[in-house]
Order: sequence, then structure tokens, then C-alpha cells
Amino acid sequence: MTDTNLKKQWSEHYQSSPVQLEKMSKVNGLISAFNANIDAVIKVSGKDIEALIRTSNMEPDSILAEGEKSIKTNADAIRGLIKCFKSGIADEWLIHEKSVFEWLNSTIGYDNLQMGGQGGIVANAMAVCGVENVYVHTASSPKEQSKRFLDLNNLKNVNRFGELQKAHTINRTEDVPLIHWIIEFDVGDTLTINGESFTCPKSNRFIATYDPLNLKLAIDDAFDQKMSDPSISFEYIILSGYQMLSNELPDGSSGIERINESIKIVDNWRKNNPDSLLHFEIASTQDKTIRKYLVDKLAKEVDSIGFNERELIDILEIIGEGNLAEQCDKDTGSSNLFRGMLKVFDYTNCPRIQLHMFGLYVTLQRKRYRISPIQNRKGMQLAANIAATKAGTGAINSRDDLLWSANEQVSDIGLNELRSLFETVSQLFGPNNLVEEGIFTNDDLEIIAVPTIIIDKPITLVGMGDTISSISLVGAR
Repeated sequence: MTDTNLKKQWSEHYQSSPVQLEKMSKVNGLISAFNANIDAVIKVSGKDIEALIRTSNMEPDSILAEGEKSIKTNADAIRGLIKCFKSGIADEWLIHEKSVFEWLNSTIGYDNLQMGGQGGIVANAMAVCGVENVYVHTASSPKEQSKRFLDLNNLKNVNRFGELQKAHTINRTEDVPLIHWIIEFDVGDTLTINGESFTCPKSNRFIATYDPLNLKLAIDDAFDQKMSDPSISFEYIILSGYQMLSNELPDGSSGIERINESIKIVDNWRKNNPDSLLHFEIASTQDKTIRKYLVDKLAKEVDSIGFNERELIDILEIIGEGNLAEQCDKDTGSSNLFRGMLKVFDYTNCPRIQLHMFGLYVTLQRKRYRISPIQNRKGMQLAANIAATKAGTGAINSRDDLLWSANEQVSDIGLNELRSLFETVSQLFGPNNLVEEGIFTNDDLEIIAVPTIIIDKPITLVGMGDTISSISLVGAR
């Protein structure tokens, strides 16, 4: 089949998206937990950095020195920014002192505030897609955080009295803002310190994070109690926010114990909704002990997990598949990544796993899983449409605009990755019709693959994976 005919066939498959979007409004409830924060985005120039150094009377030696990737002083924050600027790299350092947070707030500020954290991003996506009741957990909800939630009546959190309220309107005045500064800089810009000039080789960003609560996976007691109430009905729980944990937390407590405590809490929520589907969105977790425990413990207890290419490679590294991880790192195509998915599928015994990679989404699940292959494909197509809309317009804040990309064709990159997957599946499992239909089943498993729409000049890619995973799952009705 020619590319033209193949794209036409996939356009016909994608015609299900409006119906699937409408079905999402039939979902009676969903919990999105645990992490939400404020992303404070600002673009700085070399001259801005020079002025900040000058007005703060910082010593050049202290801000140019190598050292620990953490922020305990004002100079550490500038040191991290300069390191990224000089190399054109992205990095994230944690702020450990409230005084530094206050200094950044007063000196650097921001150009705009936006929702941050997988839990918050998923909650906004589910609410705008029409889920009847979206319950979002926040470790902290001052006005600055709550205003990042969409102004929708179906998106709810608990207020300071433990009562459900529209999340957008909550102001827990005693709560501290949890801010991740995203400080962006441009290629070719120049910074001069103590007579030495540095030119930025690549546009990128430095993230300075003040988030003492999500850092330890703090769980709001009032929210916990409300979700345990028998009157609260929900069909899905989307879990995220574990990636900031470390084996030993700054206060000396155990990251593993925080994971165990969260599992007990979620199990308690599900007692009144035993048929609810539990999805774990895996994010890039730097602490290998925590990463291993999440895969060994949490991933084996949930109904579904989601990850991108990098996160899949990270998992392979800690389950004894180092060679395959290296292969995937060198050639991050669908063939290698699918072989990696099979390893994760066998290791975790999780009944449904989903990969979202550039140009292609792939779901691997047990035979006769509760969501059929055709339902999965329809959900994944809806997710691809909405993700393309987010990339192309910069936001998905209005339900009327969610299918902005509905007339776009699937990408050549996606079709090529699908063909590569077809060849690998043919070698491993025999003849299949993945290229035309995106579905393969045998006596043991089901494979669903969808080529996606790629926007050439995206306005934003922030939170894309969380949006894709959640809509793929909940939109598969």
C-alpha cells in the first residue's frame, strides 16, 4: 500500500475521535494524584545574568566553581544557571533553603506561571475532556497554585476545611507555593564574568525547584479522607509524582517508606470502588534505588503503566537488561524499544503497558484485557489528536478546540516507525496487519500501535507524555 493510501486509511481510523471524546463525559470520576506545582517560566539574557551577579555582589569564583548539583545559597542558583548557559544543557537542581526561594522570587521573578507536575497536568486534561468529576490532589494549594487549574466545575480539590470545592477557586492561605523556576536562555547569547566571555551553544533551560512537599511525596490528609468516603465514586486513578523521591530524604526519612505509605492510601481508596483502574505514569527517576523499588513494587500492583523512550531505557537499566538499554539508547527506534517493552512486560507482569515515543504510540497488554484492542486504538488516536492540538495551539483549555488537529494526517515518521515495528513483530510472532490496522493479537498478548500527528513547529511540548497516557487510557471506551 502506498503512503498516500496508508495515510488515507489511518485518517479513516482517526474519524472515531469525536465519538471517543464524547464518551469521556460518561466517566463518573477520576483521581489524579499526587504531584502538582507551579512552573514559573522566564527567559533571561546574558546581560540579565550579569546584572543579577552585579547587584547581588557575587564573587566570580563562587559562581564559576564546580560543585554539588544542589542549591543551598543564592550563589548556587546562579552557579547552576551559568553552568547550563555555558554548555547549552538542561538540568534541574533542588532548592534546599526557603531563603533562596524567597530571593529568587524577589529578584528573578517570572514571565508567566503555568501548571506543573504530572498530577496537575493530567487533572486539567481530564477535566477539559469532560470527565464528570476529576479529583486532584495537591500537597499545597495557595491561590497561586489553584489558579493554574482550569476554571471548570468538574475539577475539584479539598479546601482548608476538608470540603470539596472547585479547584480553581481554592486558597489555602497557610500553604506555601511550590515553584519550579524554568529559566530559559537562547543560543548565541553571550555572558561575561570577570572579563571572561561565554557564548551559549544551544537554547535550553535551567530548572531551580523549590518543592519541599512533593520532594517527600507529602499526601494531604484531608484529601485522603475525602477519597476514602463511600460517597465518592470513581473509575480511574492516575498515579504520578514519585520521581522526586530519594532513598534517604533530606529529613532523614525513607523514600521507600513513602512509597509504601502511598500504596496503602490508594488501596484504601479503592475499597469503595474495587473495579477502578489504577494507572502509574512513570517519570524519569534519578535515584536508582527508588527507581528499582517502583518497578519491583508499584509497577507490579497497578493495572497499567506508561512511559516514554528515556523512561523505558531507565527501567531496562535496573532490571538486568543493560545491553538492551544501550542498544535502545544508540538506536531509539520502535524495533529496539518494542523488544524493551517485552522485557518490562515479562518482568513486571503488569497487564497493560504503554510507550509514547516520537511519532508512534504502542500498547502491549495481556490477552482479553479489560480494554479491548480496538478500544485502545481509539483512545490512542484521540490522545494523538489532542496532543497535536496542544503542540500546535499551545494549550488545551477549551473542549471546543480539542480536535483542532482532526484534519491533519499521520506523520511519515510515524508510518516508518510502524513499519519497523511490523517487521519486528513478524520476526517474533509471525504475520500481522499492524501497518494497516494497528492491531495484532495471539493467544497470549495484544499489541496496539498508532502512528501519530507531528506538528512541525510546536508551541509547547510541556506535559505531553502525561496528556497522551491519560487520554489514551480514559478515552478508550
